[in-house]
Amino acid sequence: MPAIAIDAHGLNKWFGEGDARTHALSDVAMQARFGEMLLIVGPSGSGKTTLLSVISGILRPDSGAVSIDGVDLWQQDDNAIADFRLKRIGFVFQEYHLFPRLTTVENVAIPLILKRRDWDDSIAEAMTWLDVVGLRNRAALPPMKLSGGEQQRVAIARAIVSQPDILILDEPTASLDGDTGRSIIDFVKHQVLNDHRCIVIVTHDSRIFDYADRVMHMEDGKLKTIDAGGGK
Repeated sequence: MPAIAIDAHGLNKWFGEGDARTHALSDVAMQARFGEMLLIVGPSGSGKTTLLSVISGILRPDSGAVSIDGVDLWQQDDNAIADFRLKRIGFVFQEYHLFPRLTTVENVAIPLILKRRDWDDSIAEAMTWLDVVGLRNRAALPPMKLSGGEQQRVAIARAIVSQPDILILDEPTASLDGDTGRSIIDFVKHQVLNDHRCIVIVTHDSRIFDYADRVMHMEDGKLKTIDAGGGK
């Protein structure tokens, strides 16, 4: 059986105070393995994005633990967590968060530059991944000149340029039409996922459930069920 990539247990997170206090995560426990594409689904406000932020080192839980490939994430200080996240975790945000003043290839190269890689080497490596996502011919363009699907592929290339062990995508098809959304997930499943990488996706999009190896259902901050996906 593949090794465990993410092992989380007893996760609790509260937001607000008094009557407005909300239990966003309630004793959530979950695992994900290398070589697996795991979908986290549920209605708005169910805790999906909060869980995503906690397991990726962005949002500290009020209680509980997260282990990434055996490393206890939240027992480290903030600087160590940021460094770990840079080296081991790739994150694709729902709104892409591409830098408008940079070219496409410069956007992809950012994680390597943050690791203090040589500029020319970083750009060359970024071009390699633009090739992989089919956007080499768009390398010199700013993000505003790209379609939504192209911007999503740039965001994916940026997330995987440093070869992270864990790739996390937040609503990757939310702004895309059906055909484009499916083509993005098909690419991620068959070109990005491998035996040494785990992919976790938060989505409302039932059209991509067939690509999942497993589907986690959340409601009211709790994990309700885990179903087998289509494994397409």
